[in-house]
Amino acid sequence: MSDIQRNFIGGQWLASGDAAENRNPADPSDLIGVFSRGDAADATAAIAAAKAAQPHWGNGSPQLRADVLRRAGDLLLARAAEMGRLLAREEGKTLAEATGEALRAAQLFHFYAGEAVRNPGEKLASIRDGIEVEVTREPLGVVGLITPWNFPIAIPAWKTAPALAAGNAVILKPADLTPGCAHMLAQVLEEAGCPPGVFNLVMGRGSEIGAALVTHPDVSAISFTGSERVGRGIARGCAEAMKKVQLEMGGKNPMVVTARADLDLAVNACLNGAFFSTGQRCTASSRLIVEAAVHDAFAEKLVTAMRKLRLGNPLEAETQIGPVVSESQLAGNLDYVRLAAEEGCEVMGGQRLDLPGTFQSPALFINARNDMRVAREEIFGPCAALIKVADFDEALAVANDTPFGLSSGICTGSLKEAGEFKRRSKAGMVMVNLPTAGVDYHVPFGGRGASSLGGREQGRMAMDFYTAVKTAYVFAG
Repeated sequence: MSDIQRNFIGGQWLASGDAAENRNPADPSDLIGVFSRGDAADATAAIAAAKAAQPHWGNGSPQLRADVLRRAGDLLLARAAEMGRLLAREEGKTLAEATGEALRAAQLFHFYAGEAVRNPGEKLASIRDGIEVEVTREPLGVVGLITPWNFPIAIPAWKTAPALAAGNAVILKPADLTPGCAHMLAQVLEEAGCPPGVFNLVMGRGSEIGAALVTHPDVSAISFTGSERVGRGIARGCAEAMKKVQLEMGGKNPMVVTARADLDLAVNACLNGAFFSTGQRCTASSRLIVEAAVHDAFAEKLVTAMRKLRLGNPLEAETQIGPVVSESQLAGNLDYVRLAAEEGCEVMGGQRLDLPGTFQSPALFINARNDMRVAREEIFGPCAALIKVADFDEALAVANDTPFGLSSGICTGSLKEAGEFKRRSKAGMVMVNLPTAGVDYHVPFGGRGASSLGGREQGRMAMDFYTAVKTAYVFAG
């Protein structure tokens, strides 16, 4: 039992009745650790601890919150290399990218340390004589955070830091596939002096822990990042329980390449957006929409670049793309590769590689149409559909023809096309001559349609979700 990495509840490291191995997807013989799998009872205990701790944390000095978050950021910065290596082993990202994600977590905690002492309100003149009006923001109370496996430290950080800065107490439920980074975050917050019960970690299955967080009356809000299917279920549960909900779900993000694009720049942007991180990003460029005038030249350049990508052990410096996160995820990817051929696409790449672990070569589905399943359903792997269109107007129409609306991009040398695309794209984030994936921590993140529901994440706007607005009237006589 001493070798099991435990849940963190009420300031104590507590074992659960079950545990699971965490193994490296690039090398299944590499056992990262054995991690507790909590259940509904553990979630209930964490909720009770959070409820008891929150009033002192939320009503106390914002300087206390700022100091804890700043120290946490300092510790994450100091441990970035260690966390980056852990992340690369448990999720499969390249070491450089994994270390960058660890550094991003530190930046997020430092940013929200400042936000903890910036809690602006308003004082307004009433329309009635002798009355003053104040508008302020207060913490919600206890917040449940449910995070995915593809960004196992950045997303827990960008949810946890603003929730704590606003004065809430937190229960973090990380993805079952990648508990290690969240476990290290709990260690960091304990070392940073976070009071017992203010931050709690409950690892395990979402079907048990997530359900307990959604239904428990003492949880005021849920912030979830994951699949659309699960997100819709959480939305229904939160609506029934009348609690605040924030969802970040899927994407089928378009990258438009116009006849006026620099094709080398466009190829690099699409290569990065579609295939880096093994395509396991909700902001990945999964639909490449290319004008007919440059389609063939673009396709040739992209296939040539794809074949030069170096796949392998993410801990090796020359590796550009690591493994798919799990056997089940790889099986789903390969099903879509077969489906693309059945739907009439010319499939370039996409095979399972003869390497230890779950490796798949990048796949390009040439001659795809926007009504094909491979162009409408999120695959969440290194697979992109290449769609030929006649002109800019058709490209924009195809780009917007999706139930999702997270990120979109355009590669063009025309300021007019760039401006028109920014204005008319039905996405929460728009990139011009940049990959659709890759965002800053100090600006809002989120989308439209089936991609997102509730307030934006990251930046100052994240504080809107984690606070409640109060309007106070005072008769001054």
